[in-house]
Amino acid sequence: MSLELSRKALAVKPSSTLAITAKAKELRQAGIDVVGFGAGEPDFDTPENVCDAAIQAIHDGFTKYTPASGIMELKEAVAGKFASFNKIHYDPDQIVISNGGKHSLTNICMALLNPGDEVIIPAPYWLSYPEMVKLADGIPVFVRGEKEQGYKVNAAQIESAITPKTKALILNTPSNPTGMIYSREELEAIADVAVRNDIYVIADEMYEYLVYDGLEHVSIASLNEEIYKRTITCSGLAKGYSMTGWRIGYTGSAKEIAKVMGSVQSHATSNPNSIAQKAAVEAITGPQDTVSAMLNEFDARRRYMCRRIKEMPYISALEPKGAFYMFVDLSGVLEKKYKGEQIGSAARFADILINNYQVAAVPCADFGFDDHIRLSYAISIEQIEKGLDRIEEMLKKLES
Repeated sequence: MSLELSRKALAVKPSSTLAITAKAKELRQAGIDVVGFGAGEPDFDTPENVCDAAIQAIHDGFTKYTPASGIMELKEAVAGKFASFNKIHYDPDQIVISNGGKHSLTNICMALLNPGDEVIIPAPYWLSYPEMVKLADGIPVFVRGEKEQGYKVNAAQIESAITPKTKALILNTPSNPTGMIYSREELEAIADVAVRNDIYVIADEMYEYLVYDGLEHVSIASLNEEIYKRTITCSGLAKGYSMTGWRIGYTGSAKEIAKVMGSVQSHATSNPNSIAQKAAVEAITGPQDTVSAMLNEFDARRRYMCRRIKEMPYISALEPKGAFYMFVDLSGVLEKKYKGEQIGSAARFADILINNYQVAAVPCADFGFDDHIRLSYAISIEQIEKGLDRIEEMLKKLES
């Protein structure tokens, strides 16, 4: 058969995080006791009041199509949240409700990019960013934030990467995979560069509720009017409310950008799930005590993981200040040998872990750092303890 599939689609890399999570589930179904550090989702149940709101929506018959960019009740709730939490003013017609954060980011790329437009992506980065940019005919341009910089890039690095083709910068804080956050001062310097060079900022703030040590989450769009006009702020319900499967994300942007995103979405998916939208209203406007409780539990897990990893040979990690990931540096491991064979890469390290120690970790070549792995602490403390015990056991068996 001579028919050819889409070259663009064939060039898309499958998600390694989903692949490692799927493999862990497969092994569990076979009766193997696997500890899965791959998951990017909280292990908590969705809050009961949110589930009740969804059930009520079903009983009320709220099961039909809604406006493509979301119901007004949810847009108003999101606008109120933007104002109170993010200190940004968006009118409801500046907000687009989507089928999760990934969908929001895809909508943004589709709305902004023309063929050949460049998008600056700080590394380490969430592995979906480059693929989203390429699917929208853009060109990802990577700027590396070294460990000594807290895995963050600075304004000077961003400015040096800007060319006449640069259209946007993707800025993720708190970061997946590093858990690092950008301070107000760092964001002010980056905002100055974006305004001076007249580029958009795609602000992915999905982990905004998960910030530790008394630090503050700062939205870059809140800094001044000029950066506000150039920023598309993206967040959602998945991480802060343990609503990953409900698939509700949202954006705030200039009205003309929101209109284009709504048009794109109307042809791609019609509208976000009607029942999940009602649940999202309750999540945002209802009691927030479960958000605080989850944050406290994540913080306890974070501190435990930091202590344990610090005590292990050959590996190291900076203390994350947000999200629920440890970004583990394996540079001291790669020259070591396991059963006579050199490890050589994070992928090989992860392969040994899952096949010999039943621990699933995400190798981070697809995140721009091929000598690191990502460990999620969105799993129980008992699972974390068991998994770290197994990693430590492996490390102690390495040979020079």
